[in-house]
This record gives sequence, C-alpha cells and structure tokens, in this order.
Amino acid sequence: MIDLDDMDRTLLRALSEDATQSAGALARQHGFSQPAIWRRIKRLEDAGVLKERRVVLNAEALGFGVTVFLGVKLATKGRVSLEDFERAITAIPEVQTVQHILGLYDYRVRVVARDISDFERVLRRRIMTLPGVGDVEANVLLSEERRPGPIG
Repeated sequence: MIDLDDMDRTLLRALSEDATQSAGALARQHGFSQPAIWRRIKRLEDAGVLKERRVVLNAEALGFGVTVFLGVKLATKGRVSLEDFERAITAIPEVQTVQHILGLYDYRVRVVARDISDFERVLRRRIMTLPGVGDVEANVLLSEERRPGPIG
C-alpha cells in the first residue's frame, strides 16, 4: 500500500472525473509544475493505484438504448469450466462486463442492446445457448449515476 498525501488525493479525484486531462492542465489547475504532476502520476501508476485510464462511451448515443444486468447461475459447474464460460460470454459483442461473484448467482453480466427485442435476441440466441448456463435473471437498468468511491 502506498502512502497518499493531499495532493495525490486531489490528483486522483481530478483524474477520476476526467482521465483525459493532460499533466499540464492538471499542473495549472492545482499550482504544481508539469514535471511534478508527471512524477506523481507515474508513481501512482507504478504503485498500482492508477490501474488504467479509459474513455467511457455513451451507449445510448451510439444506438444502444437498453442496458441489462444479468445474474447467471451455471447449471453444471463440474462439467463446464469457468474459463470456458468466461471465454464464451466475453466473445459476445453486446456483453460489456463479466463479473464472477459469490452469492445466489455465479456471474453478473452487463449487456447493452438497441432495444428490448434486440436484447431478447441476444439472450435467446447467444447467452442462453452458452455451455453450462442454468438460471438467468435479468434486471433492466432505468438510470445510472457515476459515483466514484472514496479516495485514500
């Protein structure tokens, strides 16, 4: 674990809001030099605190108006390896995330679709035909707010 000072926390908050900000822009906003900001970012990356930076796409603006969270329970854990299931489900283009979880279901899967009938097609033709799939529960996303967790 790395010791974080107030500037590290400020930098992490700023990057969690907009990871596309340049070191120069961050330096100007927070009163540091660009090289000092670069060194801090590099230190945070090397320590594993900054895992990755990515662009978040607006699925709805791209024509995917429905997001569904699936709870997937494998029917026969012993017959189909978890790796085989994970490899098969992540190959489906509409699947955004696959999380192996502990609880009632074995996996939580985030799926995007153009509309409900498109989701039904993905569910019936792609997901339900995967090896080992047993029970599936679907929860349609109504709204979502991004709320980054506490920082250090």
